[in-house]
Amino acid sequence: MEIIDWRELYASNRAVIEGREPLPARGGFASPVSPSGGRSAPLAGGVPRALPSGTTGELIRFEHHDGRRTRPIFVYAPPGLDPAVPAPLVVMLHGCTQTAASFSSGSLMNRTADRHGFVVAYPEQAREENPSCCWNWFSTSHQTRGEGEPASIAGATRVVADAVDRWTIDPARVFVAGMSAGGAMAAVMAATYPDVFAAVAIHSGLAYGSARTLPDAVQAMRRGGPDPDAQGAAAFTAMGAAARPVPAIVVHGTADGTVAPVNAEHVVRQWIATNRRASGGAYDPQFDRPDATVRDDGAGGRRFTRRRWHAGDGRLVQELIEVDGLGHAWSGGAPGGSYTDPRGPSASDAIYDFFAAVSA
Repeated sequence: MEIIDWRELYASNRAVIEGREPLPARGGFASPVSPSGGRSAPLAGGVPRALPSGTTGELIRFEHHDGRRTRPIFVYAPPGLDPAVPAPLVVMLHGCTQTAASFSSGSLMNRTADRHGFVVAYPEQAREENPSCCWNWFSTSHQTRGEGEPASIAGATRVVADAVDRWTIDPARVFVAGMSAGGAMAAVMAATYPDVFAAVAIHSGLAYGSARTLPDAVQAMRRGGPDPDAQGAAAFTAMGAAARPVPAIVVHGTADGTVAPVNAEHVVRQWIATNRRASGGAYDPQFDRPDATVRDDGAGGRRFTRRRWHAGDGRLVQELIEVDGLGHAWSGGAPGGSYTDPRGPSASDAIYDFFAAVSA
């Protein structure tokens, strides 16, 4: 197996984010957490503890025991959120070497939550489960409902939804999103728990089942995974009795040298194939014939292209946003954050706008 120099990868990725040089094609899903991130302090007993979030609110720690270990979930609720009014919930899955705190501060999803009034949950991977704190999306033991990390993340989602003394979560508006390894795991969650998550957002990630081993993962990240139509069928099988069309938005940079841009197309094609099967053929779009294509000059930032696919009744089902020159980074994130590029369009705003549109 190839040994990846994470420090070299980070330096190259940082250079393309800052616009200093193109990013060479390499494997790997990591960059060291920036000084603005940092790991949350341990806490015993499951008592909520506030952490700074970079907004007017705070992150609160909860814990979930998944049968193997106790895992933390950090939750952000906008100040003034009415606990009696059902609110949406967005579950955010971080990338490798990131923490809940660094992903929260870097993605700026909490600011979007402030504007729209939804709750954000950040499950955190344990170093004991993966030395780089990656979600193990590439392992078959973590690609099935009721097992491994999918079961743990679904359990963490229930913990947050059941905290009725703090907020009321609308079960019809629970969403999952992720960046990089977290994006790949978000695809797994949507495939294995379509009855829990109303829609999915995959930023700089991969299609469901793109790899079954770590060497497969490196290969998929560099060149794309297996046939996305076949992976679409596999995701539909993973849905089991809960199968239904799952709206999906994909955000990816054209200069991503960590997860090759071809993966964006593969993710869209996978969900087209999955949703076609889950709808019994009623939803049958063609990837190369989107219903709407918009080219935006970026208003002084990074240009991007937005493509959308709709169901026969006009409902939005899938969206692809490709950001020109964006490396392996959260588009429109905080300056200096872990895996962020503030020059791109706001991925957090685009993702929530999509979630709101498909759940209206």
